[in-house]
Amino acid sequence: MSYDAVSSTATDYRVGFNEDWQEWHRLHEEARADRHGFLAVSGLHWLTSGPQRFPDVPGEWHTGDQGPVVVLGDGEDFVIDGQQVRRRHEFGPIAERAGVTVGIEGAVLEVARRGGHDILRPRRPDHPLRVHYRGTPTYPPHPRWVVRGRFVPFDSPRPTTVGAAVEGLKHVYDAPGRIEFAVDGVPLSLTAFNGVQPGSLSVLFTDATSGVTTYPANRSLAVGAPDEQGRVTLDFNRATNLPCAYTDFATCPLPPAENRLPIAVEAGEKTPYERLAGDPADRS
Repeated sequence: MSYDAVSSTATDYRVGFNEDWQEWHRLHEEARADRHGFLAVSGLHWLTSGPQRFPDVPGEWHTGDQGPVVVLGDGEDFVIDGQQVRRRHEFGPIAERAGVTVGIEGAVLEVARRGGHDILRPRRPDHPLRVHYRGTPTYPPHPRWVVRGRFVPFDSPRPTTVGAAVEGLKHVYDAPGRIEFAVDGVPLSLTAFNGVQPGSLSVLFTDATSGVTTYPANRSLAVGAPDEQGRVTLDFNRATNLPCAYTDFATCPLPPAENRLPIAVEAGEKTPYERLAGDPADRS
């Protein structure tokens, strides 16, 4: 094969690699900026056993062992599964990291459980953070940050307690194992949690760019299911920010202590414009 043919093949690969990444990030940005996505969250309310009213949601709320309860006043209502609800509604116990979406006038309301607490989060399409969102800066994608690794399962899933973006809050995840890999000859590993798709994995991490060019608290990386030999691919070009990078109304988990990488992962999403000091678009 001639040099020109080799160069052409390499160029074609790089073009295809960039195009795939651009399409992936376009779809990710669209989901983030959805009319009821996380950029639309306009408040965070913690439910207690005592009745409370909040200025941006209908009803009087409390919670307990039987889950959240709302009592709606005259002229107040909302919609669940297409059914209009008035007066009183009992949601029942909500599982950790689960939630119910309620339709309220001009918006939706997330009734959820995070870190052992029941919470309310209204999501309004006209929230300034969403309206003025102008995308997230990233490192240019590069094939060097597509890293091969090996998944090493624990003997049994390991309960792992991590901190949260909200001070004093804790999250507990069952970690099925760790991912071992190397960058520039440096051996590294990351504790992995279960991913969204069955068999897939998810890792939370920080690195030497955290607090410099990337968000200080965390970034997230989705990893496909290991093959029969435990092999996985970590594409750090697709490292993304969690909601807490954009808004204080998030309860995002922090990485386990062992997931603080000593190298600079100069790939993936950078600190959002909304978090940069002095940025005029900061509305979080």
